[in-house]
Amino acid sequence: MAERRLGPAVRPRRLRRTPGLRAAVREARLSPAQLILPVFIRPDAGIPSSIPAMPGVTRYTARQAARRARAWREAGLGGLMLFGVPRARDATGRGAWSSRGPIPAALRAIRASEPDLPLIADVCLCAYTDHGHCGLLRRGSVDNDATLAALERAALAYARAGADLVAPSAMMDGQVAALREALDGAGRPEAGILAYAAKFASSFYGPFRDAARSAPATGDRRGYQLDPANGREALREIDLDVAQGADMIMVKPALPYLDILRSARRRVPVPLAAFCVSGEYAMIEAAAARGWVDRQAAVLEALTAIRRAGADLVLTYHAEEAARWLNAAK
Repeated sequence: MAERRLGPAVRPRRLRRTPGLRAAVREARLSPAQLILPVFIRPDAGIPSSIPAMPGVTRYTARQAARRARAWREAGLGGLMLFGVPRARDATGRGAWSSRGPIPAALRAIRASEPDLPLIADVCLCAYTDHGHCGLLRRGSVDNDATLAALERAALAYARAGADLVAPSAMMDGQVAALREALDGAGRPEAGILAYAAKFASSFYGPFRDAARSAPATGDRRGYQLDPANGREALREIDLDVAQGADMIMVKPALPYLDILRSARRRVPVPLAAFCVSGEYAMIEAAAARGWVDRQAAVLEALTAIRRAGADLVLTYHAEEAARWLNAAK
């Protein structure tokens, strides 16, 4: 009698047979509360609302953002990251800390409309300087220490206007310590800091620079943003920001740097965010428009990959749509 062939003893496919089983053993879970929507704020209708390089993304006035805030809260989003798109610029970027600037105006308007929606304010000078660099220039180069004082003023303006978190993104040495000292010294110890700890000099920022009108007039930002080849240096930056008092840290961009996310998750105890940036958004949108990928499936797969790598929060221009898809699937 022939011996019966039993086949493999271990069959991982058993747990993939039905949607219910797959859901029960899913390792990385994605929810609307883990998604942060980046929002561009313009001062008035003189700056166009549409962004050709980012179809579907809008520049809002403060009033328009406040009107949209209820829908964002009802979608269950984890919050908003606000970026200012000012009309006027100068060499020192002083519009960044004006109490009448686009970010303070939006913070006040949204806070009055939706007091419980978490609000984060990006702290940088690039959109406010006429040269487009993230700091003050001295003899053609960014002056790190002089820039810190300007970042402090901007962070204080945003905290006073109602920001829950300020997010320094200029990649200046010591920026987290400077902001923490300034906030505490001004009686704003409750304001948290989400540090762009590992922000790489990436080619994926192009559409954002169109949206924020923040491209450098000369040169580039490789002198202060991280070299894409350097993982150990990124982890050192993360360690420094945590030691200086960052409440959360961020890796930017997200998908090309999942290895940095994974290493950071194993390294630090604070919440970890990842920014799925404008170029990542534009790639999916362009491919979907040509019918090359299933748009919804691609978006959710990308966001799940970022969560799987270790991010607690994901900043994404797809946040509102993704939240609605996730809510509909419940």
